[in-house]
Amino acid sequence: MKFAFIINPYSAKKNYQPFLDSLSKKVENPLYIVSKSLEDTDDFIRKYWNEVDVFVAVGGDGTISVVAQKLINTDKILAVFPAGSGNGFSNETNFNKNISVLLEKLDQKKFRSIDTFMVNDNFSINVSGTGFDGKVVKEFEKTSRGFKNYIKVSIKTFFNYKPIKIKFLEEDYKQYNGKYLMLNIANTRQFGNNAYIAPMASKSDGLVDLVLVKKFPLTYSPFFAFRMFTKRLKDDDYVTYLPVSEIEFKVNTKTWHIDGEFKKIKSPIKIKVLPKSLRILV
Repeated sequence: MKFAFIINPYSAKKNYQPFLDSLSKKVENPLYIVSKSLEDTDDFIRKYWNEVDVFVAVGGDGTISVVAQKLINTDKILAVFPAGSGNGFSNETNFNKNISVLLEKLDQKKFRSIDTFMVNDNFSINVSGTGFDGKVVKEFEKTSRGFKNYIKVSIKTFFNYKPIKIKFLEEDYKQYNGKYLMLNIANTRQFGNNAYIAPMASKSDGLVDLVLVKKFPLTYSPFFAFRMFTKRLKDDDYVTYLPVSEIEFKVNTKTWHIDGEFKKIKSPIKIKVLPKSLRILV
């Protein structure tokens, strides 16, 4: 099985040179690119498409999503070496920072097919959303990243953030119209850093979990955080889960994050699952 590595030097930062040094010791003349743009990635994948079976994304969820989008509905396989700030997708798919383990997986040549989904024309593999967390991602990108900065930005944003208004276009969901702190679409269980926004989500059931969170009082914050980091979030007075394969709604903000990357998306919004559309290494 022929494999190639696509390295994002911005998300990987200090991690990618040690990764390359270690890789070169274990693999003779490894095929890789240190990609500095979407065009670099596109050109590399196109150039080696007929030669490579597995493309390994080295970076965070945004990097993985960029590579994965090129591989959907093909016989090519995605693998991951996590080097981002949250690494939600790699946590959910059992990839870690052990190169030897990754190379063993590549030797075993096993894969499985998982779902992906679209937010209008935007491809997503993990968790995407709007509202509070969309604003947090926008502000977080202005920092040097890292989990501590994410928490700082989250707390600062929470006190000033006004709820978004959501209006569902299908009759079956109009009972959920209203104001929310945030809306998330979860293909896997977590944002990253083991923050489980949708503990019951499955990446291979043909559905995503639509997570509606109402703005809650400050006294509820510790309970929300505790439940999120212990996989215990569930339907209650502030949180609603709607498993869907396709849904449309309007929302009064353009501020989104797609797999942790800030994005402006104009309403109305259509969510559509692409069942078993991506092969990943196992």
